[in-house]
Amino acid sequence: MVYMAGAGDSHFLSLENLKSKPLKLVRGEASFPESYPSRCSGRNPSEALLFVKTSTSLMALSSPQLRRFLLNHRGYCNYELNNKTTKNTVAVKGGGGRCCSAIAIDAPSSLTGVSSIRWGSSLVQGVREEMEDDVIIVRSEDLAGFSYAAVFDGHAGFSSVKFLRNELYKECVATLQGGLLLREKGFDTVKKALEEAFESADMKLLNWLETSAEEMDSGSTATVILIGDDTLFISHVGDSCVVLSRSGKAEVLTSSHRPYGSNKASLQEIRRIREAGGWISNGRICGDIAVSRAFGDMRFKTRKNEMLEKGVEEGRWSQKFISRIQFTGDLVTACPDVSQVALESDAECVILASDGLWDYVNSSDAVDFVRNQLREHGDVQRACEALAQTALERGSQDNISIVVADLGRTDWASVPLRQQNLVYELAQALATIGAVSIGIWMTSQLNL
Repeated sequence: MVYMAGAGDSHFLSLENLKSKPLKLVRGEASFPESYPSRCSGRNPSEALLFVKTSTSLMALSSPQLRRFLLNHRGYCNYELNNKTTKNTVAVKGGGGRCCSAIAIDAPSSLTGVSSIRWGSSLVQGVREEMEDDVIIVRSEDLAGFSYAAVFDGHAGFSSVKFLRNELYKECVATLQGGLLLREKGFDTVKKALEEAFESADMKLLNWLETSAEEMDSGSTATVILIGDDTLFISHVGDSCVVLSRSGKAEVLTSSHRPYGSNKASLQEIRRIREAGGWISNGRICGDIAVSRAFGDMRFKTRKNEMLEKGVEEGRWSQKFISRIQFTGDLVTACPDVSQVALESDAECVILASDGLWDYVNSSDAVDFVRNQLREHGDVQRACEALAQTALERGSQDNISIVVADLGRTDWASVPLRQQNLVYELAQALATIGAVSIGIWMTSQLNL
């Protein structure tokens, strides 16, 4: 049995292939059909995640396979839930942003933990043909009262995300000794444990991709946050981003792992890739992938030589060219950046999101937007969904995944309204585009 948070009237979700056995949501409980569609089979209904009703949307979320099935079938996505009090459109009809919101997992015994934190989350497919993002929120005693949340941004398929969303959490619990290290040990010990968790999860993923033959080229970024009463740990691989609001000021806590740009993090990544025998072309590793740290992506780890031979077959480079290549390490790595941040009295909320948000909404705008939303209605879930919608309205072409954690320390009704400066926003957007273009140009010149 799965519980639905804040359920009101009965709701029915009927899809064309589930009409004979509709999924019923009624007053806090969810009953499942005995079988899912064929591509969603193999999961026990009791393993489903959560059903969340908010003032703006209601989405039935079971296994990742079923959720992906709903998102990836346009004909099946054009439905509305029958609600007597609100018009809850879950998926935007036509070619707009298809949405799936409020994914969270609570263990049955997780009524304690960091109880003051209120969570919101949102997944938006946008105009992409596939939904390759996912999020997970876990509030249980598995980590000594710390809450766990992660955003995954997949590429070349969903398989790596599907594997990692559960496996990475289990690895973190194991290496952190059930959260004991978070409470009793220093930062260096926690850092080593999280590095081991990421390395172990990546090795297991690579083995699984090799043996299952499912989307063998797939990979995924992963950004994990662990929130305690007064401490935030971050373990980060890829180009998602964590932002902390301190008294309304945005504090960016991660650096993007990308093989282009002129910032310190990007230059370090470019240097590492070259030292491993790789090269950068048009801002991409070997002209292929635009993220330099990720899980999976075996063609840049265990199958680098096969990648070279395939490039010759496809006419991307010559046999003479690859004869000069000598790899000395992995071009893409899952080694995380790990950091610890003190959550003092001025810490208000944490925003964790994929680049589908941050490429179109900067950190200051995101913090101002969430604060204004919480000042207006206090609903974290609504604020999260509205932030995703803002990214769509600004032209985001990517999947968007967002997690917002209200730390429960702020009287939002007393927070002053922040006015957004449209001229400043435009200037910032142009500056970002210019910086990225210059970074790619500099990288191409260094390759000459």
